[in-house]
Amino acid sequence: MTESLTAASPIEKTDVLLDAGEVRITFDTEGGPVTAVDGVSLRIRRGRITGLVGESGSGKSITARALMRMVPEPGRTEGGSVRFAGTDLLTLPEREMRAIRGDRIAMVFQDPQASLNPVLTVGQQVAEALIVHGERRAKATQRAVELLDMVGIPDPERRAGEYPHQFSGGMRQRVVIAMALARDPDLLIADEPTTALDVTIQAQILRLLAELRERTGVAVLMITHDMGVVAELCDEVAVMYGGRIVETGTAETVFTAPAHPYTRALLRAMPRLDSPAGGRLPAIPGQPPDPANLPTGCAFNPRCVLAHDRCRAEIPVLDVLPADPEHRAACWATADGRAAAPAEARADAAAEAAAPERPAIGETILEVDDLRVDLGTRRAFGRGGSLYIVDGVSLRVAAGETLGLVGESGCGKSTLARTLVGINRPAAGTVRIRGLDVATLPRREAAEARRGVQYVFQDPYASLNPRRTVRQVLDEALGVRGVPAAERAERAAELLDLVGLGERHLDRLPHAFSGGQRQRIGIARALAVEPECLVLDEPVSALDVSIQAQIMNLLADLRDRLGLGYLFIAHDLAVVRHISDRVAVMYLGRIVETGPAERLYADPQHPYTVSLLSSVPTPEAGAGRERIVLRGDLPSPKNPPSGCRFRTRCPIGPLARPERTICAERDPALSAQGPAEHGAACHFPGELRLATQD
Repeated sequence: MTESLTAASPIEKTDVLLDAGEVRITFDTEGGPVTAVDGVSLRIRRGRITGLVGESGSGKSITARALMRMVPEPGRTEGGSVRFAGTDLLTLPEREMRAIRGDRIAMVFQDPQASLNPVLTVGQQVAEALIVHGERRAKATQRAVELLDMVGIPDPERRAGEYPHQFSGGMRQRVVIAMALARDPDLLIADEPTTALDVTIQAQILRLLAELRERTGVAVLMITHDMGVVAELCDEVAVMYGGRIVETGTAETVFTAPAHPYTRALLRAMPRLDSPAGGRLPAIPGQPPDPANLPTGCAFNPRCVLAHDRCRAEIPVLDVLPADPEHRAACWATADGRAAAPAEARADAAAEAAAPERPAIGETILEVDDLRVDLGTRRAFGRGGSLYIVDGVSLRVAAGETLGLVGESGCGKSTLARTLVGINRPAAGTVRIRGLDVATLPRREAAEARRGVQYVFQDPYASLNPRRTVRQVLDEALGVRGVPAAERAERAAELLDLVGLGERHLDRLPHAFSGGQRQRIGIARALAVEPECLVLDEPVSALDVSIQAQIMNLLADLRDRLGLGYLFIAHDLAVVRHISDRVAVMYLGRIVETGPAERLYADPQHPYTVSLLSSVPTPEAGAGRERIVLRGDLPSPKNPPSGCRFRTRCPIGPLARPERTICAERDPALSAQGPAEHGAACHFPGELRLATQD
């Protein structure tokens, strides 16, 4: 007989809050049933943060939904148990389960915008989370303000009356967390809560979750593919692959002595701030497995450098490791005592040997001088306001060189990129391609010049026509270049080969490809017109770390082989360091620091750059780096602050040192600081230092 569990039921005094055992989830498809989660066991302890890590398709989110009995149709939970505070949730009547969702167990999703109703105020939505569980409206409204204050929303009484569109992405995520915490849950399930956020906002949310755990004692299940986030926040870790848990243990153990080859491969594939710039990333070969067509034996064996016959024949058991009773791994290779390090070192050495030697950087291809872009809208009777999203930007990109452009969302990076390829029109300044000012050229000559600069989008699926095959996509691009129809099929096959795909992929539609493969197709399409420069707008931010490493290596190879120049836009500073020769840091429409990548990362001069670097999660458990968490959000470009635009958030500006009135009175110039064209737009350059610096 199952014990009833409601909000009023007592919780058993035990260290384990949730104990899931042998959970199995199956989806009915046209090709037959597909097992997406196969025998997953997971323990979450009270007041602890557990990380669930793995690539897209590994089964992380479906496992989380199973814990709350929210598996979408046509999926179903076929076996196992989910014991929460001693009661199996899988056997509860739906009425009793509804009383637990949002009350005892709450969930925070990746996209806060999708979780919020655009026509209700933020305060109404937080209060609603209380009202549906029986709270009186007046008390719920008051409690909503308290919750907004608890999650760090400034001026909560006023902002409770605002709508979701008036909040930034980070603030919307805080609102969703406030809703989840409305009933003081025992367990908070956070499904990729920081994936879509800038590194500065991510640092705020991670610190908030840690503080909430300390303050309220809530247990957290953190679902992510970012090993740096896990190392920074989590106490325990479970690594998932192919629908199974392949390794579990404390964060310290898993990060210092990973036992499963997949865990080690994930850690090695991550770009790091302290790794040398320009080298190849040790990518995991191949793609994550299709749940409908898993390999026999260990699902990781086709991508594993240690796999042997038993790995291909038998599914390994998640077994306790001799050195630590809390550390478990499901691997025949390491259980057999095989040396992992030499095999992985050989694989890394082979990848490094395959990288071509960097050619010398050539002449300037793309040059931007004092560019301003006004996206303000005209209103009735000719009245309207200017909105300079890009306000006085100068940069250059040479053949064979990568210029990395970093900054928070809303700083103007993508607007700048779209202006360079002709989507937006500049209000002032010049864009020169091979010395030609495209604004002064006749239309046909300007279009021809612009073909030399091609755009690669962040979301490859959204940029591909879902009804056109790869052959049709490339045929169209080759036609624009003037390639005769009779030669296009051969050229299309060559382009796919160039990006690591093959002729067999030509007649497939975009939905038949993985995210990494679609990005390769997007790159092939850009290369079809034989450009000299690529503008890459967040080309790897939507990819898993393993696939990201593959695309990064591909881009480096193409740059060096074809002599391409890159403007590489990203908010991941470790990724930018890895591929860039020079870096420009952008804030509220302006470049605030620029210089050679190695020098800028080793000795950042602008406090904004220092803050960005300090906020990057490090894939080392217990690293204990000091974080500089910026206050508030990016100001509106409609009314930028006077003087230095960063002063309203600056750790060394008037907020901390009121006597520094110069920051509000005078706009700092981007002046050179030391050798090699290292410049910073700051009145006190170099004063704020990273914790690792002397």
